[in-house]
Amino acid sequence: MSDGRQRAARSGAPSRDVPATGLAAPLNPGRIAGYVGLAVLGALVGIAGSLVQAAWFPGGLLLALAACAGLFHGGRRLHGTQLGALAPAAGWLISIVFLLGGRPEGDYVFGDAVGLALFLLGGMVIAVICATMSRSPHPGADSGRPGK
Repeated sequence: MSDGRQRAARSGAPSRDVPATGLAAPLNPGRIAGYVGLAVLGALVGIAGSLVQAAWFPGGLLLALAACAGLFHGGRRLHGTQLGALAPAAGWLISIVFLLGGRPEGDYVFGDAVGLALFLLGGMVIAVICATMSRSPHPGADSGRPGK
């Protein structure tokens, strides 16, 4: 028995075996597949959003940004980590940068400069907000406050 466990056993305090989370957690093939799937969904939302925001400027832009927010927040809630929001954001950003390249003929997907700037900046702001928001408490969990 380790020294910490011996002290915990003698004092009657529970041992503090906390499972590793985030990047310290062991690799899990299901979790990796989930991140890859979210990145692919992010790329699809980026492609669809670029077409919609250029087609119906004010409403399409709001619809595209709402889809980004839903995917980024959903990835964060699904995995419970910042990487859950960053994986679809990375797929979204890669698809947008790929679409910005255009074709040799000079055509590109985005319509006007204002819609493009708002879509890029808005999507990046939403990704940062979803990645840095705090974890929500689990429903029914004890808050630890006395008298409750």
